Amino acid sequence: MDNKALSKIYLRRAFELQIEGKLLDAEINFKLSLEYNPTSEAHTYLGWIYSLNGNFEKAIEECFSAIEIDREFGNPYNDIGNYLIELGREDEAIEWFRKALSVNRYEPKHYAYYNLGRVYRMQGKWDEALNMFRRAIEFRPDYFLARKAYYKMITLKN
Repeated sequence: MDNKALSKIYLRRAFELQIEGKLLDAEINFKLSLEYNPTSEAHTYLGWIYSLNGNFEKAIEECFSAIEIDREFGNPYNDIGNYLIELGREDEAIEWFRKALSVNRYEPKHYAYYNLGRVYRMQGKWDEALNMFRRAIEFRPDYFLARKAYYKMITLKN
């Protein structure tokens, strides 16, 4: 079996372990996947494991590694924005959410729109926040968090 195939096996197993809540075992498997074939996905999801443990700086480092491998993979951009929010650096997060929206390989754009809305709401930019929540809903009509945030803001605005 070649390295890419082994890497995919470990990556798949890491996802399964993550879903089962076995985060330490998932972390080990993500790292094994990276040993055999570094991918932007494995770096991004390893970063997510670190973030769950509150290690946002290390999570951001993994996202930077992911971006170095594939600048068109949008997940690490969105994740960096989320980690910056957790670190109280909302202004910096905006740039990363915008980058997530600008790349080609990022299908769940509703997350970046929603997250931009969150930041604008924190900053008191209500019209911008409403617009981002609306765009998230347009992109993914069943996205509950965006719908809830949008209608809550509409109610508070009136």
